[in-house]
Amino acid sequence: MASLKIKNLHKSYSSVEVLKGIDLEIEDGGFLVLVGPSGCGKSTLLNTIAGLEDITSGEILIGGNSVAGLHPSKRDIAMVFQSYALYPNMTVAQNISFGMDIRGIDKAEQKKAIDNVSSILQIGELLDRKPSQLSGGQRQRVAMGRALVRDPQVFLFDEPLSNLDAKLRVDMRTEIKRLHARMGTTIVYVTHDQIEALTLATKIAVLKDGILQQFGTPDEVYNDPKNVFVATFMGSPSMNLIEATVADKGKNLVIEIASTDAGKIELPVKNIASLKDYIGKKVLFGIRPEALTDREGADRTSKQIAHHDCMIEVVEPAGSDTFAVVNLGGKEAIARLRADAKIVAGEHASLAFNMSKAVFFDPETTQRIR
Repeated sequence: MASLKIKNLHKSYSSVEVLKGIDLEIEDGGFLVLVGPSGCGKSTLLNTIAGLEDITSGEILIGGNSVAGLHPSKRDIAMVFQSYALYPNMTVAQNISFGMDIRGIDKAEQKKAIDNVSSILQIGELLDRKPSQLSGGQRQRVAMGRALVRDPQVFLFDEPLSNLDAKLRVDMRTEIKRLHARMGTTIVYVTHDQIEALTLATKIAVLKDGILQQFGTPDEVYNDPKNVFVATFMGSPSMNLIEATVADKGKNLVIEIASTDAGKIELPVKNIASLKDYIGKKVLFGIRPEALTDREGADRTSKQIAHHDCMIEVVEPAGSDTFAVVNLGGKEAIARLRADAKIVAGEHASLAFNMSKAVFFDPETTQRIR
């Protein structure tokens, strides 16, 4: 196991800069997830850690040692790819032991390693099969087993679950999390799926256009986003962003939101000193669907619950929850209600706004107002 530190990393292809000054650090045994939309640079960053891509400038340290210029085979890392990359003419056992064969490890040691990882990954009964005889989830377990037998300092996962169906992705997420808890090895994991990121990570790095937008724990990234991009990218459904005006009501500040009905909605604002600079100005009011709910479903520990009647435009039952679409400030907002909430499309319902969870952004800079 080893820590990983990335300092002011830049990567360019000719005149195109793909990574723009990335700074990250993950502790020994941590689980770092790189997340962002397609083309944001997350796979390129993973490839620079692996040594598959040269860096333009900056530094990468594994276990406190710089790996600049080191061949991938010398970095003591193991990589699991999206495509599994299994040899079709070899059995599962041969695929797992291939790297050990290349390194000249004796057969007894190989068998011990194969038995160990096949027990961990529950693939013991598959050792004599060929990849064509395996399901997608089984193939991914074999690919993970091949990485595990190397006992590396750092595991690198490049979108390993994207080829699996939805249920199998959930199952494999659990397997990977269980594997990390058992092995305690440092993992760097690339995905475009923010639910995977929130589920697996001890630390999340959110990337956009080669720039690190935010780096922190899943709780920090989800509940304390630094800008509009992070707020809307992380979470499903994503955070509601509603245009509002800050108003001074004597002792307290409120935000005013245009309503589809006559008049406007007024909501109290938690104590955010910088909002005083926005009195009379527009802000973006952010509230997650679970913080906009029916009266009975509101967080009873919160001291800042505001209620308002809203017109319910669409009702979407979802088993354990009911989602409702309402119009706030001329924009659709999603409320997450209890499954048995008594609401009807086309009618008004009293909704609870948990203002202790509200966040605000400058509409011009898109940065968080604190």
